[in-house]
Amino acid sequence: MKNIFIALLLVLGSFAVQAQELKWYTDVKEAIAVSNKEKKPMLLFFTGSDWCGWCIRLQSEVLKTAEFNKWAKDNVILVELDFPRRTAQTPEVKAQNNELQQVFGIQGFPTVYFTKAENKDGKVNFQGLGTTGYVAGGPSAWLAVADGIVNPVKK
Repeated sequence: MKNIFIALLLVLGSFAVQAQELKWYTDVKEAIAVSNKEKKPMLLFFTGSDWCGWCIRLQSEVLKTAEFNKWAKDNVILVELDFPRRTAQTPEVKAQNNELQQVFGIQGFPTVYFTKAENKDGKVNFQGLGTTGYVAGGPSAWLAVADGIVNPVKK
């Protein structure tokens, strides 16, 4: 019985370590470079992390799960664009996030925008792939929507 308990703890511990491995970029220029290098689109997560109930729910029900972790590693570069009310941000991060909110026409939170980007002549050109927000039904329901955007079936 003791061996089963230890094995269970090891398995659960590996899931916890796995969930911590995701890299969320806050600098979009850095994320674009990684996105282009790895040939993966970016997942831009527009959130109000310390006040938006639906954002917090999306985080806990989907973005912090092992299923999302595995999918994200294979499919996207993660970018968090946060609009907190109680957490301090640098002026550069605030300005970048506000500019991207305007560029993508974000009017509500949470909004998840999938995009590719390239630098041409010193300007960033975004190619939108699709958008979603909170999807009821846990990680499998949300990932079905996200995967349909990132990996559309060619007809």
